[in-house]
Amino acid sequence: MTGFASVSRELEGDTVHVTLKSVNHRFLDPAIRLPQAFQSLEPRIKSVLQQRVARGRVEVQVTAEVTAPPEREVVLDEPLLAQIAAVVDRARERGIVTGALTTSDLLRLPQVLEVRSKPTTPGVGVPVALAGLVELALEDAVDALVGMRETEGRHLAADLTARLATIGSFVDQLEREAKIGQADLEARLRERISGLAPDLQGDPAAVAQEIVRVVSRSDIDEELVRLRAHLEHWQALVAAPDPCGRKLDFLVQEMNREINTIGSKLEGTRGGEMVISAKAELERIREQVQNVE
Repeated sequence: MTGFASVSRELEGDTVHVTLKSVNHRFLDPAIRLPQAFQSLEPRIKSVLQQRVARGRVEVQVTAEVTAPPEREVVLDEPLLAQIAAVVDRARERGIVTGALTTSDLLRLPQVLEVRSKPTTPGVGVPVALAGLVELALEDAVDALVGMRETEGRHLAADLTARLATIGSFVDQLEREAKIGQADLEARLRERISGLAPDLQGDPAAVAQEIVRVVSRSDIDEELVRLRAHLEHWQALVAAPDPCGRKLDFLVQEMNREINTIGSKLEGTRGGEMVISAKAELERIREQVQNVE
């Protein structure tokens, strides 16, 4: 299910921005992008998402504007300095240079002395207040994202309810068409047998039993019962508060299987047309169900 939310929160000059984007996915698939200093917060962010979102690929982007200067460290590349000192010693022995390396020389040597931001140790380094600000912005963004997804969900529910009603009407029509097709098949068989010579018609009881056996091959009562059960199960799932998208996806597969079986057994051309229409409607439902959490 799709959704978007962007929230900013500020505290004592520090500002945190949280952006969420969600698209369809069979499972919950979070993709989290954080500043290096905030990497320790990733497990908490995943936990918040898992509590509120059951399905979808959710992209999370967190950025921050922090007023406090970052902690810095001075790094001396001792192996490189040792190589430079050795080269200077050799140059001094040859009379190319005089004097020893000084502090001033050291500061002017590229890449030997570096002042840089101190790397954050995983799990350590995010101030409590700033971590709380990130979580506050995240929860507000999740609220907005869920609200947008719920709005989309209401529209999806209305569309799917209408399509399920169409499938229900197809079931009733197929039941009527099946009875007509069986009656027509039985009539045709009896007509053909009656047109045979008397010595070829065989035992009437055996012939009647064979007619019943042939006609019963086109019986679809079991498939219709299962289809109606799937429709009732669907209504129960969507009425429950729990996420049901994957279960609905499975039900659509089962309904499609029953329709295929009906299509292989049903007598009459009109029944075949209804089967094709039902399969087309189920395919539309299947596409929409991918959006349901």
